[in-house]
Amino acid sequence: MSLDISTPALLFPAITLLLLAFTNRFVALATLVRGLRVRYKEAPEMRKTIFGQIKNLRLRLLLIRNMQALGIASFFCCVLSMVLMYLGRQVVADYVFGASLFLLLGSLLLSFIETQISTRAINLELRDLEENSSSAS
Repeated sequence: MSLDISTPALLFPAITLLLLAFTNRFVALATLVRGLRVRYKEAPEMRKTIFGQIKNLRLRLLLIRNMQALGIASFFCCVLSMVLMYLGRQVVADYVFGASLFLLLGSLLLSFIETQISTRAINLELRDLEENSSSAS
């Protein structure tokens, strides 16, 4: 199968949107970390709960960093494959484009894992709220 120079270009909008989404996740987590820091200082009785959340956030930040790295590497390989096609190195360009697809798959897999962890964390928060509201009644 031979690709033309427009094929890798088709991934540009998708990869760009993914990187934007990953950046938004990172910004949201950074805001959450800052809020936890304030809660940690203001409510010493919540420190055990906050430490559990911090552990979860560290894992999520690591995943997001790796998602971004794989996405950037995928974007790099797309551009590199286009350059290689332009230079007449079609076989190498095909392999580099294939590598970009696998890197993108890896990034999406990490995104799925991070979403699952995020959902579990939100469910824990909701459960805690439900328990506090039922004990207050």
